[in-house]
Amino acid sequence: MKKVIFTLLLASSLLVNAQEEEKKSFTLSGSVDTYFRGNISGGTFDTAPGSSFANNPGFSLGMINLIAGYEGEKAGFVADMVYGPRGADAVFGSQQEIDGQLVSGNSTIVNQLYAYWNVSESVTLTIGNFNTFLGYEVISPTANFNYSTSYLFSYGPFSHTGLKADFALGEDTSLMLAVMNPTDATEFNPNGSYAFGAQFGFSGQYINFLYDQGAYELDFTGGFDLSDTFFLGVNAAYFSGDDAPGFYGAALYPQITTSDSFKIGLRAELFQETDGEFGAIGTGVAESSVFATTLTGNYTIGSLTIIPELRLDSASEAAFVGDKSLSTFLLAAVYSF
Repeated sequence: MKKVIFTLLLASSLLVNAQEEEKKSFTLSGSVDTYFRGNISGGTFDTAPGSSFANNPGFSLGMINLIAGYEGEKAGFVADMVYGPRGADAVFGSQQEIDGQLVSGNSTIVNQLYAYWNVSESVTLTIGNFNTFLGYEVISPTANFNYSTSYLFSYGPFSHTGLKADFALGEDTSLMLAVMNPTDATEFNPNGSYAFGAQFGFSGQYINFLYDQGAYELDFTGGFDLSDTFFLGVNAAYFSGDDAPGFYGAALYPQITTSDSFKIGLRAELFQETDGEFGAIGTGVAESSVFATTLTGNYTIGSLTIIPELRLDSASEAAFVGDKSLSTFLLAAVYSF
């Protein structure tokens, strides 16, 4: 009887330990964000910069972001769900076809949904819907220094659905190759064409390329620690299509850490439309340009970040309800968990 009891206790202990180890592989994280935005000069009460997110006047909502993930020894998944105005803007490409018409799809709360397989220590295959590999900024406010977003981010792709392969070529060198649905077609392929992407990384600097239905985008994203307290981020991109409007631009992100709880940074961006009116700036005039400077602070209280922001957008034409410039004040709160 003692042997039986001992065996049962040992088996129970092993089962509990196995369950505990398995639970450690499952993660649930995310964020919530909200903000106030008001115009100082230019436009009308509800006029906003031409970039994505943080565009509502007064006290406004961002989104709730819930990310569930499981990491096994060889395989895993990520399910990234968003809900709220920022989330709705981020997944605008989610559509399904009903009676020959494209309508909002079932995945309007899905930001990312993919599974991956670690084929070896240096090769990982990922299939599903994942955020874009182009650009300096991302959809989640927790990973951006500025709360409002740049024109380069807003008019590059947001997400892709497809298959990608990541290769670790060395300690500081990587390569990614991907075949995907047309850009931002997150639920299904609407026309039978495919986009192709590539990324080459070296020591934290990335050269990105996307070809999609006769158009291509070349993008550089990187950053440099100039000192223990001074970081400089860089983003530059060029987009061109077959006899269609395009754009190019560049942005610098100098950031200074003044204490354990406070950082201050600037985003200085030039965005230029080419070969006609791309529609990003909203002037109605071909080949418009805009120069946007955004001064941002990050004050951290535990898991809460308070983000005050001053932004000035200056366009070549009247882009802001009859005005060429628009100055804005924003105060955001982002809580991550």
